[in-house]
Amino acid sequence: MRIPVEWLREYVAVPKDARGLQIAADLVSVGLEEEGLHTGGVTGPLVVGRVLTREPEPQKNGKTINWCTVDVGDANGTGEPQGIVCGAHNFEVDDLVVVILPGGVLTTPQGPLEVSARKTYGHVSAGMICSERELGIGDDHDGILVLTRKFAGDDALLARLTPGTDAIPLLGLDRETVEVNVTPDRGYCFSVRGVAREYGHATGATFTDPVTALDAAAPQPTTGGFPVELRDEAPIRGRDGCDRYVARVVRDIDVTAPTPPWMAARLTEAGMRPISLPVDVTNYVMLGLGQPLHAFDLASLEAPIVVRRARAGERLTTLDATDRALDTGDLLITDRGGERPVAIAGVMGGAETEVGAGTRDVLIEAAHFEPVSIARSARRHKLPSEASRRFERGVDTALATAAAQLAVDLLVEHGGGVADTEVTDVGSPAAPAPVSMPVSFPSRIIGVDYPESEIVTILEAIGCTVTRDADVLTVVPPTWRPDLTTAADLVEEVARIHGYDAIPSVIPTPPGGSGLTHGQRVRRIVADVLAGQGLSEVWSAPFVGADRYTALGLDADAEVARSVRLANPLSDEQPLMRTRLLATMVDALRRNVARGSRDVGLFEVGLVVDLDGEQRSAPTEDVGIRPSDETLAAIRAAVPAQPRHVAFLLAGDRDRAGWWGAGRRADVTDVIELARVLGEALGVAVTTVADTVAPFHPGRCARVELEDGTVLGHVGELHPKAVAGLGLPARTVGGELDLDVLTRAAEPPVLARTLTTFPMAQSDVALVVDDSVTAAAVESALRDGAGPSLESVSLFDVYHGDQLEAGRKSLAYRLTFRAPDRTLTTEEVSGLRDSAVAAAASRTGAVQR
Repeated sequence: MRIPVEWLREYVAVPKDARGLQIAADLVSVGLEEEGLHTGGVTGPLVVGRVLTREPEPQKNGKTINWCTVDVGDANGTGEPQGIVCGAHNFEVDDLVVVILPGGVLTTPQGPLEVSARKTYGHVSAGMICSERELGIGDDHDGILVLTRKFAGDDALLARLTPGTDAIPLLGLDRETVEVNVTPDRGYCFSVRGVAREYGHATGATFTDPVTALDAAAPQPTTGGFPVELRDEAPIRGRDGCDRYVARVVRDIDVTAPTPPWMAARLTEAGMRPISLPVDVTNYVMLGLGQPLHAFDLASLEAPIVVRRARAGERLTTLDATDRALDTGDLLITDRGGERPVAIAGVMGGAETEVGAGTRDVLIEAAHFEPVSIARSARRHKLPSEASRRFERGVDTALATAAAQLAVDLLVEHGGGVADTEVTDVGSPAAPAPVSMPVSFPSRIIGVDYPESEIVTILEAIGCTVTRDADVLTVVPPTWRPDLTTAADLVEEVARIHGYDAIPSVIPTPPGGSGLTHGQRVRRIVADVLAGQGLSEVWSAPFVGADRYTALGLDADAEVARSVRLANPLSDEQPLMRTRLLATMVDALRRNVARGSRDVGLFEVGLVVDLDGEQRSAPTEDVGIRPSDETLAAIRAAVPAQPRHVAFLLAGDRDRAGWWGAGRRADVTDVIELARVLGEALGVAVTTVADTVAPFHPGRCARVELEDGTVLGHVGELHPKAVAGLGLPARTVGGELDLDVLTRAAEPPVLARTLTTFPMAQSDVALVVDDSVTAAAVESALRDGAGPSLESVSLFDVYHGDQLEAGRKSLAYRLTFRAPDRTLTTEEVSGLRDSAVAAAASRTGAVQR
């Protein structure tokens, strides 16, 4: 929002010596962030000149230029007339014009333009006679700015204008405009009135509300005004789309009358383009007070006006000449008893009732519309107008009368109109709801000791009505602050007005508690362990398409049946929520490899969905209303299970080559080791068993289990078809584990084992088994057969060769025994080893070599 400083001074006592930079700083102190500081786009010398001669000179190209001499007084340093070439023809000898002399700079859309003396059309043109557009004070570029006509009627001013007079202050090009960023909750600051009030809060300057005098001057509503009916049959959240509508009629207006220069200047400084008197008046009122208005050509309206929701199939051509299909949620202004739409309420008017060159009588609309309805219509039709920006943030419900009165006064004064004595004012907005707040609440929330008297003073200063009952304050917010609905909102106002800089920077003392939850600790351990193994953590968007499941070699139909389908996906190609992390992690691997990374290790900890049965729809509620307990229960019931997984991918070399020797490519043993390391870090015993499951290579896949057989997940080398279809590096390996299962397994505390001083005894055995028998199966049999005295068992050799039959292999294990209370004898160790071998023979067909 751009706030011209001179306009601001009308509403609040800004010191005469206050500059825009200080004003912006004062507004920042109450939460209005500075966006910029603007002045006129001209630097001097810019002076008043009097045309002495004007000699038209036709050119060969058919254009006629004027060779002029202009008296600029002593501004050029010589006192001699200035010779200037001008292409405009709307001035005469003896007219007062604006001249920029060599050395002056104009601001153009292409950037700064420095004016210099240059030869053109056979003359040396020493400067330029300026138009309004070149000076940045209007859009008129057809002719130059003639001061004699611009200030016609102001004889006292014209008498003071002499050649050489500085034109920058004359045209207001030295005036400053402060631009502030208005947050969505403070819509009242989308006006000079609102910002003036905030400046008063920041500095203590006296604020004079212009609405007070306007309300006093406004006539009382009558029954004979233009008839208006409010018929909202589909209110939003129980609130009518329009709860107040004021209509005033001004007749016999000269719509061709020029907009007063001071008004046009203020509109321009505020960032709006002057268009015509009726439009400029409505914009001026909106910028000044914050109430959007709309002007209808009265002759094109047929009573009564009806405010209602759109009907199916209705259309409206808006002021931008666009034919729009209306939605049943749109709030409309209609005439002919509700039969013809003439405007989308609070957004844009219709072309049929537009004020034009033939308009004589105007109906001024000043209404209050429900914010949500206006916001939805503006977004639905992609029409973010200045009016909708204000309505969707909340407009003062008590402002319509004053705004309509100011518009009527300006049209009467500058358009020669006559105001009807009849006034239409229908509807009754709901009064602001009172808010209760303990007196100690602001001090307790902010941490600053606010005396009760100061709290009451601040709240009354922002317009609230405050009463006290025991230790509770009952606060009724002002009509222009619809954002004040809770005690926390009032606390924010107390802190803001008292001063954010008064809040000490003190580190709060955290309350006692249990710290991280078990699940949080497990996730941190998992992430730290995998990062310590050289992997990088990534995040991948959880959206996939069925084609990804097909590319991974999965049963696409089964995966889709377990997936949640999004109602409004970001991409039509990815309408499903992932059921496994690897389905989306492969994109991160592929992206890194494509950008030059050859050896990559990635991991991700994230949620997947596991839909059991049909997808259920959750009920919805409007924003701003807490759903009922039944609705919340239905929402939770519709949410599918979302287990947390951890997945990892390795590509390229696991051990890099260098001066120390050759490298080693990542293979299935590396991902098996990652699963084991995670188990060890969490104190959970995990085992791996050969398995065949997509998307892994049938012969290079392992199932990861807990001791009780609970499946954690799978690791292995990705299937060659999946690797080729997804464009991944050859022999990519990876895995995915259910982190929730792992978390539950790690929940019992790990008990430290008592150390024993008795020696260990080791015995090696070599067992011959079929190639189809896994080492894990043999190890499990050895453990069960050896009994509790077996401390550890490790595989240290695998042999295939001529000394064995085809299809057979030799597995060599080292068994370590130890008793907690004595030294084991050789006979005991031999017996335990033989028991282990016997168990392996019984369960796996192993034969001792």
